[in-house]
Amino acid sequence: MNDPAETGDGTPELSANPGYVLGQLAHALTTQQHHSDAATRERAAQKVGRWIRTLQGMLSGTLDIGSRTPVVATPAWVTLDVATGGFATGSLLAEGPLQPHEIALLQQLPPCTVGSERAAINSYYLSEAGFAVLQKWLADGCYRIHVPEEGALLVIAWLAGQGYTEEAHALLAHLGPFINRLRFYPVSTEHPRDVSATVYRQTVGQTVAELQALTVPPAIEREREALLIWAPLYDRTIALLLETVEDGVPFVPLDAEGQPQRRPNGHYIVSGGWPCQQYPAGWAERAQALLAEYREQRRIHQRSAKPDRADESFALLRAYLERCIQAPDKLTGREVGQIRALLAAFAVRRGVPGSPRHQALRQAQIQSASAPTIVDVAQALLVRLTALPQDDGLHDFSVAVQPITATEAETHHLIVGQPIPQSLMRKIERSRAATIDVLVAHHTVPSSEVLARMIPQLSAHVRVMTVVDPALRQLYSELYMAFRRRRSLLLFNLRHQVTFQELPWVLAIEPYRIRDQRGQQLARELLQQVVALAITAFPQQILPNTLLREIQALAESAGLALPIVDEVAADIFMDAFSEKYLYAAQWAGTLLTGSLYERYYAIDYTQVQQFDDVQSSRFGTPTSERFVQHCRERAGTATNSGRRSVARNGMIIEQEQILTTHNLAVLVDALDLTETLRPQLYDLAQRCFVWICVQQQRPCGTWQANLRMLKNTAYACRQMIFFLALVPDEQVLAFLNWATQHLGAQTAAFQESFRPALDGLAAAAAGRPVELPTRRLLGWTTERHWLMPEEKQT
Repeated sequence: MNDPAETGDGTPELSANPGYVLGQLAHALTTQQHHSDAATRERAAQKVGRWIRTLQGMLSGTLDIGSRTPVVATPAWVTLDVATGGFATGSLLAEGPLQPHEIALLQQLPPCTVGSERAAINSYYLSEAGFAVLQKWLADGCYRIHVPEEGALLVIAWLAGQGYTEEAHALLAHLGPFINRLRFYPVSTEHPRDVSATVYRQTVGQTVAELQALTVPPAIEREREALLIWAPLYDRTIALLLETVEDGVPFVPLDAEGQPQRRPNGHYIVSGGWPCQQYPAGWAERAQALLAEYREQRRIHQRSAKPDRADESFALLRAYLERCIQAPDKLTGREVGQIRALLAAFAVRRGVPGSPRHQALRQAQIQSASAPTIVDVAQALLVRLTALPQDDGLHDFSVAVQPITATEAETHHLIVGQPIPQSLMRKIERSRAATIDVLVAHHTVPSSEVLARMIPQLSAHVRVMTVVDPALRQLYSELYMAFRRRRSLLLFNLRHQVTFQELPWVLAIEPYRIRDQRGQQLARELLQQVVALAITAFPQQILPNTLLREIQALAESAGLALPIVDEVAADIFMDAFSEKYLYAAQWAGTLLTGSLYERYYAIDYTQVQQFDDVQSSRFGTPTSERFVQHCRERAGTATNSGRRSVARNGMIIEQEQILTTHNLAVLVDALDLTETLRPQLYDLAQRCFVWICVQQQRPCGTWQANLRMLKNTAYACRQMIFFLALVPDEQVLAFLNWATQHLGAQTAAFQESFRPALDGLAAAAAGRPVELPTRRLLGWTTERHWLMPEEKQT
């Protein structure tokens, strides 16, 4: 994003930076052209197209990046294609090329002109026959809504079926301008969705796609080729040359310890007969056939380069074999000697072809090369999984991962009773449907971001409890989950994202939900579970915006008015915070006044509690100038009259996050989680400190990566201190003793650099100010950070 420029009245104006788009485009182009994986190149090609459309829209003025309606003449309720960073591409997700189910339906309808296909399909569903299909879907639930627009006609059908024809007509009139462009109808399925308290990370269909994309690693393919194709030809080459030997097979004598005897130069001492002395009848023809067979196999099998390497025994012996066929009398004594040495070396290493030792070796190699690979086992799993609903989770996990059956072993050349490899188990685990705490315990949920993507499944379950009609309950659930998949837009000037109720067809059915205490209590219980899980599973990670949006939605369902604050991007910061940031800081003060947290960060929560200047701003959103000024002062940027910078913005935002605890205080206090979490707080603080020690000693590679790590380290430190602020003083002292010992076990360089931060925490715990030589750990600075490695300076 561009830095804000001052207008005549001092108001900053912010605009999207085409340079960011160009950078993303260049990265995608590089991946498309040079990546070794074809699927990755294909995905990169799609990204290239999206970034090109975004850049063209920005330059032509058809895209207003930063607005809630960035696509010209398109209302906010339309689901947009959004690229990385929240940039709209100009495409509408319910538009685009015709999908297979649409093409199949069009073949059953009267012919229509090119470009009017969507209008024809939408019109069909509004006809008597199509309306009956919609009513059937509502009754049996056998449909899916992937984009919210795909549920609009189902809402109209439900309204009409309940006798609300006036509301149905009003909604249809609202959709009219887009009836020829967008899919307002769902996708038919064989099974209804199971809306329950179980969740899954990805659908069975997504796991099937991952299994189908598996390939045998090139190294294994090369080894298989070497053992199954080239080793037998190598053995036959040796056998043919041994037929030309007189006076016994060449061999290498062994010493007293049973080791092959060598000359001073390291070469084997060779004894026994000499090759190229006799050629049995038909030998030349058989040798010629073998060389021809090699050339044909080489045409087909080219993974291994070893057979053609000129310095390899196999290539040397094939060349000598050809000389023996064409002009055996032209071989020199040195060449015959080399053949003899190669034959002897083969016998030493592998045994003479046909001997018990040689046969045992080759048999073991063949068994190894023929052993089932991950891909072979995956084929059996694909048969199991493709028989299940593809757009749902895996509800019977044990059946999917049972050992290989006799039928599967015969069909896929596997071993009866063979267990499923862990690498495949991890893939299948992603589709496992279970309660969220079970999935977290099985490490199926690796981050708060992944947790956020799963919460809508639970939120939908809670929200539909407020819907009495079964058909509307299923429809509402599908609409809600589809809406939660919408990607957030990049927004400027404190604008807020589109809400679920802003969709016209959702607004039309909102009156038919029951607002009662039971639904609110269910939402509150789920909210408590989600927040507690996020904190305990990922204590070092701040709650990301994706999860905060789900938390806010649950809070609203629970009837809680909580000041949930987002993480503000430093490059689009408008030098203002909306009113909820002040309220969140004041709420934090009610929990943390007089605490270790307040002392460590030198906060005066009593002062913050007195800020009462919330008023409308130039953005249309109420703000508190005293709060943002307080953040500037704490960041040391209050008198900075120079050009705004990302680093300066980051310092101000960090102070806001410190004052508000970035939602921890509000959520823990409002949801009565203090006692729930109390037994784990000490452990959570320890986990944060261990994470900091590990991450800060991990090489990041680039200056930018180190800056990101420092920011994440500061986040983890703030979370740690929040946890410690809620435990008794004796536990704080115990933690400091433990942390000192743990730090002492780290590298000397890390101990020296990080000890001032730990000393700063000890000073705050003792009631002393955190000042040099102790340190308060912050993540943002306009100067070189004191934890930044010297070698990373540029």
